[in-house]
Amino acid sequence: MKMNEFIAQLKQQSRIGGVPRTAVTNVGAQVTQAVQQAATTTATVNEQVQQLAQQLANQIIAERDQAQITARNGRTYTKFDPVNDIVANQTETVTAGLWSDNLASLITYYTASGQTNSQRRYYVDVYQDTPSADGAAVQFALAFGHALGSGSDSQGQLNDSPSKAVYSQYRQLLLAPTDTRFTTAGSGSTDYVYIVNFKRNRMKERLDAGNWEIPLKPISSRATNATGSVVTGSGNVIQLIDDSSIANASVGQSGKVYNIVSGSINSGVYNSTAPVYYGLAYPDYGTLILDGKMLDQKLGFATNTGSSSEGNNHFVLFHSISGSAPFTNPATADPYGFLARNSEKVTSTHYFVRIKNAEYNFSNNPSYVTGSVGQIAQSTFIGDPKTYITTVGLYNDRQELLAVAKLSKPLLKSFQREALIRVKLDF
Repeated sequence: MKMNEFIAQLKQQSRIGGVPRTAVTNVGAQVTQAVQQAATTTATVNEQVQQLAQQLANQIIAERDQAQITARNGRTYTKFDPVNDIVANQTETVTAGLWSDNLASLITYYTASGQTNSQRRYYVDVYQDTPSADGAAVQFALAFGHALGSGSDSQGQLNDSPSKAVYSQYRQLLLAPTDTRFTTAGSGSTDYVYIVNFKRNRMKERLDAGNWEIPLKPISSRATNATGSVVTGSGNVIQLIDDSSIANASVGQSGKVYNIVSGSINSGVYNSTAPVYYGLAYPDYGTLILDGKMLDQKLGFATNTGSSSEGNNHFVLFHSISGSAPFTNPATADPYGFLARNSEKVTSTHYFVRIKNAEYNFSNNPSYVTGSVGQIAQSTFIGDPKTYITTVGLYNDRQELLAVAKLSKPLLKSFQREALIRVKLDF
C-alpha cells in the first residue's frame, strides 16, 4: 500500500477520546443560556435588595424626622453651636453718671458732723443729701496739701502736720519717685494744692475724661480757720474741665494726665489758644489736683499758709463748689452743677438663642394642661399650641443653671413664629 493511501484511511477513522463538533456546539449554547439566566436572576435580586434598602432608609429617615419633631416639641435644652451661636470677647467702653442713682449732675452738697475733728483736719467727705437721710452716700472728698506742712497744725508732732501728710501721700501716689513737687502749667512748681478725690466705687475704672466739669464760686472773705466763716463773692462762677478736647494726655506712672483748664463741657476750653491752667487731672485715679496759687489768684481763696496754723483750707474749696449751686448757668438755664461721668471697659460674650418654628411651643407649667392624662387646657391650643417666652436660662454640660436672662416683655411663640434672642453677658 502506498503511503498516501494509508494516511487517507487514518484520517477517516474516529479519534479516540474526542468530542464531535456538533456536541461541542450544543454544550456551548447550554452554558451561554445558563449564564444569561444567572445574570438575569442576579439583576432581579439586586433590584429587589435595592428596593428593600430604599424602603428601610425611607423608614429610618421618617422615624428620625418624627423623633426630631417630637424632641423639638418637648425640648427643654438646646445646645449652642460654638461657631455660629457664641461671639466672645467683645469689648466696649461704657459710661454712666458718676453720682448716686447714676446721675451726671450734682447740685446739693452736705458734710457730715459724724466726721471727727481729727478726720476733718485731713479731709472732708461730701454727700449728695443730708447724711442721716436714706440713700445718702459719700460722693467725693476734699483735702488740702502743703509740701512743708504749712496751713495746718502739727500739734506738737514734728514734721507730722495734716497738710504735709496729704501732700506727701498724693505725691507718692501720682508723681514719679524723683518728683518732689506738683508742677502745673499755671504756676509751675507749687508747694500747695487742693485735692478732689472721687469715691472709688462710683468711679468704676476711671473718671471719664472730657465729661466732667466742676463749678467754683469766688471767695470774698474767710476766717483763718476755714471751718468758721467763709463767704462767697459776687463774681461769676468759674467752670473747670480737662483739656482732652484740644490736647493729648501725657502718660506717666499714674496713667494718663490732663491739664485742668477754664472751660465747660458744652463750650469746650475757653480761649483754647491760650488757656488758663488750674491744675492736673488724673482720670485713672479719679483725682483732681488744683493749683493753690491759681485758686488764690483767680478765685480769692486766700489760702492759709501760716506755719503751725490750723487753716482747714479744704473747707474753702467746699464752700466754693457748694456756693455755685444757687446760680443759673446762662448756657443751659440750669443751676451750676458738678458734672461727672465714670467710664469702664466691659468685655461681653453674646449668646444667640435661635428658636425654630417647631421648637418650644409647649410649656411645662402645670397650668398648661388639665386632667390625669395631661390634656391641653386651652382647646384652641390643640393642633396649634402657643407659649410666651419670658426667660432664657444658660446651663453648663451638667445642666446646672449658670445665668438667667429676662426679656423686657413676653415673646409669643407658635408653629408660625420663630425667634432669635441675643443674651449678653458682661464681665
